[in-house]
Amino acid sequence: MQCGNFYAFKVEIYIKPLHMSEKQDNQFAFGKENYKLFGIAVLVVVVGYLLMVGGGTDDPNQFNYDELFSFRRITLAPLVMLAGLALGVYAIMKKS
Repeated sequence: MQCGNFYAFKVEIYIKPLHMSEKQDNQFAFGKENYKLFGIAVLVVVVGYLLMVGGGTDDPNQFNYDELFSFRRITLAPLVMLAGLALGVYAIMKKS
């Protein structure tokens, strides 16, 4: 229908009632297994950080090279952290 230079449209909206049998479920973004895997991944990363802790001395004039640059702090801890991050990515990408 035209009214001068303006057009008027009739809009009808139909609202379907929600029945009890059609109740929508509140779903989380991930499944239960995904959350468990992600929690384990966080714990693995924390263990990696804990492996890196230490190596200092109370005496500022003393430097303990072997303790500071040990295999545990330089190699093992970063690998454990990377494994935790990889597990976290897997937990996110895994289909529920």
